[in-house]
Amino acid sequence: MTSVFVSAVVLLLIAMCGMFVVGLKAGDNSLIDIAYGPAFVLACWGAWIIGAGMSLHFRILVLLVAIALWGLRLGFHIGLRHRGKGEDFRYRKFRKEWGETVVWRSFLQIYLLQGAVVLVVAAPVLLVIAAPGGGWQWTDVLGGFLFLFGFSFEAIGDWQLLRFKRNPANKGKIIQEGLWRYTRHPNYFGEATLWWGIFLVGIGSPLGFYGLVSPLTIGFLLLKVSGIPMLEKKYQGNPQFETYKARTNAFFPWFPRQRPATASESSKDQER
Repeated sequence: MTSVFVSAVVLLLIAMCGMFVVGLKAGDNSLIDIAYGPAFVLACWGAWIIGAGMSLHFRILVLLVAIALWGLRLGFHIGLRHRGKGEDFRYRKFRKEWGETVVWRSFLQIYLLQGAVVLVVAAPVLLVIAAPGGGWQWTDVLGGFLFLFGFSFEAIGDWQLLRFKRNPANKGKIIQEGLWRYTRHPNYFGEATLWWGIFLVGIGSPLGFYGLVSPLTIGFLLLKVSGIPMLEKKYQGNPQFETYKARTNAFFPWFPRQRPATASESSKDQER
């Protein structure tokens, strides 16, 4: 097991240092977002090749394919979305706040922290690579279906948003159609769901339960830290968004409310 995690750590360290140099040269730290998904592919596939001798156990292969499918699609999508737009508003905010310390704080708080997050979230896959377990279990099937559902939900939500933004008639508007009619963040809901699926597949490993850290971490980040809170703060006070927010769940998909939510209802929705 040690060789698997050491391989992943070394590869992620090299990748994050490389991305730090790229971001520094380009003056754009948000380029790290493009590398986020592919970093999982690098860490997991590299750990399999270097640390596990390319074991052909079915559970390892299933998770490696899942990670490649998710990570490469996400990287391509974010790269396409980022093209020609410059540094994302969140990273511009950090750059302004950090002032003269921006270089070393970017390295530590953006790049190395991102690498650490990747390592933690990828834990179910790395644990399976280290100790794949026995034959098929019902959790493999359930986890596979949950991954496919979450992956599809995220990919469709991303595609709908990209198509919406590319229409000049929608400039300045808030998307409220497709999956976005039922949740304000279908991509985040899909992301969280697919990691629960990966965790369930990983349960087949004797070390699998330790992978619970993955979906719990991604859920916390999306709901409380860098996902929904940071993004929605950007639209705070926008009348169109406030109306949308009053009738649409933040995370879990559900039918739109027919009347504005009360303060207590809104609070309960955020807690779910």
